[in-house]
Amino acid sequence: MSDFESDQSGRESDLSYRFGLGSDRHRLEEGDGLILSGVKVACDLSAVAHSDGDAVLHAVADAIFGASGGADIGEHFPDDDDQFKGMDSSAIVEAAVHWALEKGWKPAQLDIVIHLERPRLSGYREKMKENLSRLLTIPVECIGLKAKSGEGLGPVGEGRAVDALAIIQLKRAEKR
Repeated sequence: MSDFESDQSGRESDLSYRFGLGSDRHRLEEGDGLILSGVKVACDLSAVAHSDGDAVLHAVADAIFGASGGADIGEHFPDDDDQFKGMDSSAIVEAAVHWALEKGWKPAQLDIVIHLERPRLSGYREKMKENLSRLLTIPVECIGLKAKSGEGLGPVGEGRAVDALAIIQLKRAEKR
């Protein structure tokens, strides 16, 4: 059933907004920098991943797919498919936005929490938000982005992982 069609009772769906939650985690190892929100963060770590390992963009894509009634990014971009090896995660988010638009939904607001012991992200925050704004075609003011340390606890706190959580609000797009 399309979101513009009637439900089983014959009534047209009147939802104007939907919300999606996405999360992602990547193991960290010695390397030449992290990519987060499509931005290269200078440090001596890299994410272990099939794609570029951008945990933030993976969480955002999952949130978009979920809010628009889709499966997770693993269904759309399987990590055992060599065509996605080293893929720029910006393309994953662009595909998720396109998929949502095809279903009648477009991004309206995004909130993200990044859990990472090091490096500190304060110097990258605005550039990350600007890149997300461009990818989602929403104003920077509609994006919240916070970074939290792991306080020395668990894989994040021990500097062995990066976690990202994203919640997105989609609004009904114009009928095509």
